[in-house]
Amino acid sequence: MTQHPLPAHLRVALTLAQTGVPVLPLRAGKLPVGNCAACRSTACGGRPNMQTPGPCQCPRPCHAWAAATTDTDVLTSAPWAAAWRHAAGVAYHPGGAGWTVVDLDHADAVAWAREHLPATRTVATARGEHWIYQGTMRSVNGVRDGIDLKSTAAYARWRGPGTGLMQPLPDTVRALADKAPARPVPVVLSVPRTAVGGQCRHRTPAYLERGIAMAEQRITDAPSAVHATVYRTFLAVLSTHGRCGCLTEGHIGRLFTAAQARGESPRHCTVAWSNARTALGM
Repeated sequence: MTQHPLPAHLRVALTLAQTGVPVLPLRAGKLPVGNCAACRSTACGGRPNMQTPGPCQCPRPCHAWAAATTDTDVLTSAPWAAAWRHAAGVAYHPGGAGWTVVDLDHADAVAWAREHLPATRTVATARGEHWIYQGTMRSVNGVRDGIDLKSTAAYARWRGPGTGLMQPLPDTVRALADKAPARPVPVVLSVPRTAVGGQCRHRTPAYLERGIAMAEQRITDAPSAVHATVYRTFLAVLSTHGRCGCLTEGHIGRLFTAAQARGESPRHCTVAWSNARTALGM
């Protein structure tokens, strides 16, 4: 029986998995594989947007970073096969490997890191560098211009082993995240209502549910410019659903959870929501 060669990205993934680095396939745009229908919007009961994965037991590469695994049997299983055949790259879960990645997105960010952070393993990227430290912390985007921190509940694209010795995670890196609360904070916001007797223009509750689910996915899939994506998504949700009276605190909470999973602080979510309402005259 003829055996087909393994896809190149799968070969890389297997090598990483065997060294204890949890991996997952990436599609075009540095995006993880989208959730299957059973897992979309956490219908499976899983928690892809929280700090720990599960309890979803989906055999497919669902749930973005939470799908990352070191199990070579899972990586080569039939449910993952199509994802590897069409993969545009390999991603890994830094926190699962015990690492923190300081993602430096442009030359100015790299220059700042060279001046303020201790040297460590360095990996060249398309526009900047990844500095990788031994140790984990929470992931936060936009701690400085062009600088994201990727560790727990995040993924980074594998671009090779890099150069230099990996150093312990320094306090200077941990301090970059201090501007944001350590845990998501529930936020209570007013929801615009229609006048008394106003009728919702949505024909079925499924219309609103689909809109919220799509908004969550848009935030989750944002490859970059997360701040701007969150604001534009909030603006789109409010412009479509904000005046009919059907948008609840639960819906807002889902959007905030998705944004905070990408490293946004509760304060930024509140400001973005308020700015979107102001822009729409609400």
